[in-house]
Parts: sequence; C-alpha cells; structure tokens
Amino acid sequence: MNNITANMILDAKGLACPMPIVKTKKAMNNLEAGQVLEVQATDKGSKADMKAWSESSGHQYLGTIEDGEVLKHYLRKSSNDETIEKKHPNVTDNDVLEKQIKANENIIVLDVREAAEYLFNHIPNAISIPLGELEQRIDELNKENEIYVVCRTGSRSDLAAQKLAEKGFTNVINVIPGMSQWTGKTTGILN
Repeated sequence: MNNITANMILDAKGLACPMPIVKTKKAMNNLEAGQVLEVQATDKGSKADMKAWSESSGHQYLGTIEDGEVLKHYLRKSSNDETIEKKHPNVTDNDVLEKQIKANENIIVLDVREAAEYLFNHIPNAISIPLGELEQRIDELNKENEIYVVCRTGSRSDLAAQKLAEKGFTNVINVIPGMSQWTGKTTGILN
C-alpha cells in the first residue's frame, strides 16, 4: 500500500488525548534531526492534534494514512538544534472562567474537543468547534469577543488559541486544566 520508511514507530493505539502527544514528544527527543517518526494511533482526534502539535513545536507534519482502524501519522524531526515549543501566552484557570461565567461577563467559551466529548459533557452555551475544524469554521467567531478556549487538559486549547492569535484574534485565553477538572455547571446528553 505505502512504502513510507520511518526511523522509529511509536505505538499509541488505544490512548486518548493528550497521551499520543505526550508519547510523541518523548519519542521525538530520541530521534536525530531529519528522521521520521511513525505514530500509530486509534484516537480519531489525533490527526488534528498531531498536525497542530507539529506546527507549534517546529517539527514537520508529513501526513496521516488510515490503515483500517489505525491512523499512521508521519512526523519529521526539525533540523533546528533547539526546538522550542510555542505556548499561547494568555492563560487562565478553571476558577477564573467559572467566575466570569457567573458574573454574566460578555464572553465566549470555545470548546475545541471532539464532537462526542462535547455532547456528553460541556459548559452551558459553549460553542463546539473541534480543533480539526477550527480553520474552516473560524468565521463563526468574532475577533472582537473575549474568547476562553477549553479542551480536556489544556493542550488542544493551547494549539487552538495560537491558531486564533495567528488569524488576528487578540483577546484569546487558554483555560487550564480544562474539562478534565471542571467543577462548574455542565450540560450534556446525560444530564
């Protein structure tokens, strides 16, 4: 089917976000500049995550090949001696966001988790735009609004906040640790 040769193969099958990225970061440290890493994953969200992480960390995202249930992501280690992972500078925590929501502040909560994650449990009135769809749907957001970006742990929301900032959004805040430790009000198909 394909003759892509990887210098290292990483098995991330069965792992959910953020673990494929965490393992990919560690594996990249063991590669020489210019070498290719194949990451095998089953998490459908990993395609957008791998692409966005590669861009933010300076590594090259080569592409993804679907092999049945397995997504094979190919990443090339950057040739920079120092690869510095960018982080969105404007960060807050769950408590601050909860206070903003309770104060009825005129804010937007953008949830960049996958649609299924959002359906089961999300902050009321949060806008759902999965990270992988953000570029195509960016026009649904207003650059003038104060936008709080959430995901499960703060990783995808960091990548989304960077992407929004690159597109001219000036008031974007990444919420850490996100939904994994959210204690405020939620809604979803089970509640």
